Amino acid sequence: MRTAALTQRVALGAFAALALAACTPTQPPAPPPPVEQQAAPAQQPNPEADRQLLAAADSGDLAQVRAALAAGADVESRDEHQRTPLLLAALADHVDVARELVAAGADPDAQDDRRDSAFLVTGVTGSVGMLEALLPANPDFALTNRYGGTALIPAGEHGHVDYIRAAVRTGIDVNHVNDLGWTALLEAVVLGDGSDRYQQSAQILVDAGADVDIRDRNGVTALQHAEADGYTEIARILRAAA
Repeated sequence: MRTAALTQRVALGAFAALALAACTPTQPPAPPPPVEQQAAPAQQPNPEADRQLLAAADSGDLAQVRAALAAGADVESRDEHQRTPLLLAALADHVDVARELVAAGADPDAQDDRRDSAFLVTGVTGSVGMLEALLPANPDFALTNRYGGTALIPAGEHGHVDYIRAAVRTGIDVNHVNDLGWTALLEAVVLGDGSDRYQQSAQILVDAGADVDIRDRNGVTALQHAEADGYTEIARILRAAA
């Protein structure tokens, strides 16, 4: 009897162990160690393609720009004056080329050895088309040239009416003072000739929030300059804004 009972207990114990094992969830196997990703091979420099890109951007040859980029040209390549293809395109107002370079990742703020950038020179050329072509690249509106001025200030100097109208819509600081002590409004008065385009420039700047009370290094306001130079209409615009 004892032997039979012992045998029965052993059998029951084995059965219970099997049942417990069946109910216990199995752990998934550990994942294999990650395979180390190999870095993509770096693009090899192609000086000839770089030269081709710079020349094509300067001349406005869109087909050659595309060919140079396809051949591996560096979109940020530089010429002997540290000008990029995008800056060369902006200087010559090749808008289609600029769009192509922006789409390829060109930097609108890259400056040359004169501290010019593609975006900054749009204020000199007055090209609204180039301004609009560069906006998708998110240019730095606070970037300054060798005179400490933003793109808006030389536009005021040259009386680029359409450009000023477009530029103030970007949120650029209309009251930035350059290293000469002038704002865009002061340059429009001091360096302008009082003609219609400078009258329009002054009106646009005033409407955009230009501070007519800012004084130059000699303590003279734009209104005082306009009165001294006999720019009657500009003086009227500035008095109305005071």
